[in-house]
Amino acid sequence: MTFTPYRQIGTPTRGGIVAVCDHASNHVPADVELGVTAEVLDKHVGWDIGTAGVVERLVRRHGMAAHLATLSRLVIDLHREEESKGLIPEVSDGILIPGNIGADREARLDAFHRPYHAAMASWLDEADPALILSVHSFTPRMEDGGEPRPWEIALLYNQDDRAAQHAMKFFADQRLVVGDNEPYSGRQLNATMNRHAEAHGRPYCAIEIRNDLITNETGQARFAKLLAQMGQTVVHALAG
Repeated sequence: MTFTPYRQIGTPTRGGIVAVCDHASNHVPADVELGVTAEVLDKHVGWDIGTAGVVERLVRRHGMAAHLATLSRLVIDLHREEESKGLIPEVSDGILIPGNIGADREARLDAFHRPYHAAMASWLDEADPALILSVHSFTPRMEDGGEPRPWEIALLYNQDDRAAQHAMKFFADQRLVVGDNEPYSGRQLNATMNRHAEAHGRPYCAIEIRNDLITNETGQARFAKLLAQMGQTVVHALAG
């Protein structure tokens, strides 16, 4: 049976809010051998820890629809352009991924990356959303060094910061430690939203949540509620 690199849950409401999650899974398809342990796949290098739980709650409890990845970012990073050097990582946070050395780039693009983005494009065209929430998480500190990352939540953006500015104010009002293009800049890494939001003039919030805050159901429920409230606030602000 052909592997599908995405799943779509919930029913989009035209003009509503939808969520996308490029790094929701740490699954490795049966015909891919990365040469890493299950322990590595469970780390932040294998997926965005906690994001699937947050997004699933946005669907179940807050009436959204979502498009989620079903494979590990170590197989192919769906949040990268096709020509990106980091598309199929050979090393991630100091960890060697031996199965990616000499990997067939075109085969993985055809099997995973291109179908994922083609399906998202069609889904978004049909949904015609007022706002896209792109949900990611980040580790409090990289394993191979670097400074601690104090932000609890952050907004990333490239050229279009309309929604991000409203979102950052909302989270600051909730007394969260908010990052502005942290822990890295959306001007360098914003591939999915560049392609599916900015290129079409669609408002979006590319959200980074510190992953130690969403490792359990309580944290995931808390942040799903915050994201849902923020989304409504942003949509109303943009409409005004």
